[in-house]
Amino acid sequence: MGRNVVIIGGGAAGPSAAAEAKRRDASLGVTIIEAGSYVSFAS
Repeated sequence: MGRNVVIIGGGAAGPSAAAEAKRRDASLGVTIIEAGSYVSFAS
């Protein structure tokens, strides 16, 4: 079974953390949770 990480917050830091986590371990499952309507994607 693979490892998963949940990131709370879709501002600039959330997607940046997700991208860095995937760079370090491409098999990692990443979920971003954001309360608002928009998630930053320019990280």
